Amino acid sequence: MRPVLAGRRREAVEALAAELGGLESSAACDVTEPASVRALVERGDVLVSTVGPFARWGDAALDAAIDAGAHYIDSTGEPPFVRKVFEEGGPRAKAAGSLLMTAMAYDWVPGNLAGGLALREAGDSARGVRIGYFTKGGGLGGMSGGTRASGVGALIEPNFHFRGGRIVTERGARSVREFDFGGRTKPGISVGTSEAFSLPRAFPNVRDVEVYLGWFGGASRPIQAFSLVGGGAAKVPGVTTLMNAAAERFVKTSTGGPDEAARAATGSRFVAEALGPSGEVLATVRTEGVNGYTFTGEALAWAAERIAAGDSDGAGALGPVEAFGLDALEAGVAECGIARV
Repeated sequence: MRPVLAGRRREAVEALAAELGGLESSAACDVTEPASVRALVERGDVLVSTVGPFARWGDAALDAAIDAGAHYIDSTGEPPFVRKVFEEGGPRAKAAGSLLMTAMAYDWVPGNLAGGLALREAGDSARGVRIGYFTKGGGLGGMSGGTRASGVGALIEPNFHFRGGRIVTERGARSVREFDFGGRTKPGISVGTSEAFSLPRAFPNVRDVEVYLGWFGGASRPIQAFSLVGGGAAKVPGVTTLMNAAAERFVKTSTGGPDEAARAATGSRFVAEALGPSGEVLATVRTEGVNGYTFTGEALAWAAERIAAGDSDGAGALGPVEAFGLDALEAGVAECGIARV
C-alpha cells in the first residue's frame, strides 16, 4: 500500500503524515475546489472520504472517484447521502467500472453483518430483518463535531426504509422499537441505512428491513417527537436551509474525534433478528466490541486494502456483504474489533 494523506491545510497534513510513521506522500486539496480532489486519483485507485457532513461536502470525492474510474469508500452515516450513493452514484459507477462503498464504518457495517448472519441462519423462510445499534460503557466516547452535525441533519432531512419489497421515503425516527438485552429492554429510533439497499439484494426473499439507532436511551421518544415537528417544518420552502444554518452555528464540525482513553472506555453492541412471514423471530444474532470510532478507522483501512488488492466483487454501489461475501466480512469485522457473542 502507498497511501496518500490529503486535506485542506498542507502543513497539518504533512505533520499528520509524519506522526503516522512517515507516509510517502501527502497532498493539499479542498472539496470547494473539486478539481483538486479529482487530481488525487487515477483509475484503479481507492479514494477514502471522511469529509462531513457528507450532505454538504461529500459530492466532490464521490464524483472524482467515478470520473477517474477509481474505487470509493466513505465513513458517512447520513441517510440522504447513503441513498444518493446507491441511487445516483451506483449506475454511474457501474458504467465506469468503479466500486462504491458508502457507510463502510460503524454506521452501517456491523448491522449489515449481523443482519446477513441472521438471515442466513433463518434460511428461505425469512421475509424481514430487524437490526439495532447500541453503545455500551457510557455513550459514544466523545462524539465529534462532525458526528453531531451529521446527526442533526439526519433528523431534519427525509429518511427511507425498505418496506414491502421497495425503498420508501419517511421521516427519521418515525418509529421506536424496544430490543431485549438479557431481560432489560433498550429503545432505538428508526433510521435509513445501507442495509435497506444491500441486504435485500443479497437475500432476495427479504421484503422488509428495519434498522434502529439506540444511542439515545430514554431520549428516544422525545427525539421521535422532534423529528415529527422538524420533518413537518422542513416541507415549508426555505425552512430546511434555515434549520441547517442554525445547526451549523451551534455545532462546530471540525473538532476531531475522541482520544484513545475515551474510546477505550466505551464500546458497541448490535442485535439482528430475522423475521418470518408473520413477523415471528426465526434467528437472532448479537455482536459487540470496540468503540465506534475505533472500528470505523479499522474498517475503512480493511476495506481499502482489500479493494486495492482485488479482493472484492463487482462494480457500482454495493453493501459489504455483496462486495466481500458474508464469511470474509465476518472475519474482517472481527479483525476490526467486533465479533459475535
